[in-house]
Amino acid sequence: MRKHSIGKLIILLLLTLVATTACANNGSKITIVGSSAMQLLAEQAGNDYRLSHSNSNIVVQGGGSGTGLSQVQAGAVQIGTSDVFAETQKGIQANKLKDYRVAVVGIVPIVNKDVGIKNITTNELSKIFTGKVTNWKQLGGKNEAITVINRSKGSGTRGTFEDIILRGQKPIKSQEQDSNGAVKKIVNSTPGTISYLSFPYAHDTHIQKLSIDNVKPTNKNITTNKWKLWSYEHMYTKGEPNKQTKAFIKYMLGKKVQKDLVPKIGYLSINDMKVTRNSKNQVTQIGK
Repeated sequence: MRKHSIGKLIILLLLTLVATTACANNGSKITIVGSSAMQLLAEQAGNDYRLSHSNSNIVVQGGGSGTGLSQVQAGAVQIGTSDVFAETQKGIQANKLKDYRVAVVGIVPIVNKDVGIKNITTNELSKIFTGKVTNWKQLGGKNEAITVINRSKGSGTRGTFEDIILRGQKPIKSQEQDSNGAVKKIVNSTPGTISYLSFPYAHDTHIQKLSIDNVKPTNKNITTNKWKLWSYEHMYTKGEPNKQTKAFIKYMLGKKVQKDLVPKIGYLSINDMKVTRNSKNQVTQIGK
């Protein structure tokens, strides 16, 4: 009987310890939701941060920029990540959100290797995604129908692509995919396909990255806006962040992430940009 009582006491103590730990973790929990383009960076930074901040609890999820902005506005998450400015999104009160630009990411059009082209003009790219060009032969490639794979509505990557390439034109109805990974898999395996990816996801020998107007898709070309297809990676908070969230954002903007992690996985440090872009896509040189 005594052994049974001691056993129950041990179980009770263990349950109390688990509950106490859970409460501690919940108190420092930072939930980050939004941009799939930024997910890779946020996940790796979160993992690294936990190594030196054992009490931190960072959860990173995708869902798209639109989801990130609406979730942080609702107060459901501590950080909403986005590839687009909050003020460009319907239903988002940007004046109630605080914007931290933590990196820059390039976007590159990709095709299945069988199509037979390596360069495309901005005008040709626009004509493909609006349905005016439907066969690769029209662009000097293989006599093969073009299959467009677009990103889902609410995707910041799609928003940036359409703002810069389509400029208000209506996109063709096509298959839509939520994530960079899904897009890459389809383009890899489906002849005649075209889509676009964020730079960090475009390292694959089975897909063909396209130059645009004979400009190569490199981070160096982004710094001067020679490669125009890029966006900021924003972290938004609802007003002033709490102590734990503020500390993590400070870490994201610090030397360890900006100098080491950001370039390592294919993004561009915010500190390397020689130009700045506003929510109306107006580009100016930094320092002027």
